[in-house]
Amino acid sequence: MIKIAYCNVDDLDLTRSYELLPEHRKSKVDFYRFEKDKKLSAGAYLLLNTLLREENITNPTFETGKYGKAYISSHEDIHFNLSHSRKMVACAISDMEVGVDVEYVDGEIDLDIAKHYFFNSEYESIMKSHNPSNEFFRYWVLKESYMKYTGLGFNLELDQFEILIGDEITLKGNENNLKFSLFDVENYKLAACSKHNVKKAVEYNIEDLF
Repeated sequence: MIKIAYCNVDDLDLTRSYELLPEHRKSKVDFYRFEKDKKLSAGAYLLLNTLLREENITNPTFETGKYGKAYISSHEDIHFNLSHSRKMVACAISDMEVGVDVEYVDGEIDLDIAKHYFFNSEYESIMKSHNPSNEFFRYWVLKESYMKYTGLGFNLELDQFEILIGDEITLKGNENNLKFSLFDVENYKLAACSKHNVKKAVEYNIEDLF
């Protein structure tokens, strides 16, 4: 089982949302200074809660792993991952480990990031593309989805593994038979890494979260 979902939370009612959050999430929302960041933090949790509710999971107990990846200690057979960027939140839930990443496609991105931190082959593919910034974010979300899948996050450096984009997307030396999925969502790229094939990402509206 796996489900990938996303929601544009630009119009999220923060006051209404805040009332539905558990204390630990309220603390995270309170940490942010700007309203847009508060909306992303609240919206990401509400999207997760909606997906869990669909699986008849209520009142989950959350813990955090060694490198900061959250998990549900009260339901060890359910895994999840969250991501957000600009106005978009994304969530993946699965019966196996999963990583997800969403990023706004910024046409002004400094491509030297790929030159200095990606594999040479990845950088070359980006620079040969007819739209280098778009190609950059394809690699970025795929790489970050894998980093989040492992639970290491940025403790795993970007140039320690190579993403191969061809007729299918894979990881070089893919001993664990991982699957990658890549989606275009409005002006964003969305990617997931797991042992499941994911054919679609499901859009949720704000009212679906309440």
